[in-house]
Amino acid sequence: MRRRATTTVGVISDTHGLLRPEALAVLQGSDYIIHAGDIDDPRILETLVAIAPLTAVRGNVDHGDWAQKIPATNVLQIDAVSIYVLHNLQELDLKPEAAKFAAVIYGHSHVPKQELKNGVLYFNPGSAGPRRFKLPVSVGRLTIEDRKIDAKILFLETTT
Repeated sequence: MRRRATTTVGVISDTHGLLRPEALAVLQGSDYIIHAGDIDDPRILETLVAIAPLTAVRGNVDHGDWAQKIPATNVLQIDAVSIYVLHNLQELDLKPEAAKFAAVIYGHSHVPKQELKNGVLYFNPGSAGPRRFKLPVSVGRLTIEDRKIDAKILFLETTT
């Protein structure tokens, strides 16, 4: 009997220059990592790519020469599963179901959220950077197996 391959994708967004050790611990062991924008420090990308292959997009706070090299949208293809990545969901300019995307990953709002619309997973891991208002600090994890995506929001225990 052949064993099914499972792929783990760590999802992080809105770090705003702060890559928490708690977030790094959760991302360890990922097969891929997605950063959905508002990075604010290129060293964060260097740290993440040392863990796993990285798909990143530029957010509205990402400026400078380093940020111009990062696309506003990106696609991660894992076997037959296509994932569309952008920072601000309000700027989505395509119909993901028509384009055959299984998921849309986004950030910007700092509010963790997952929902299924027209057969497409819309997933925001929330913010892993500085706490904003009373919103939680969180990251996400996608598990892909047999062309199906299981999504989880992981709330980080932090002292600040």
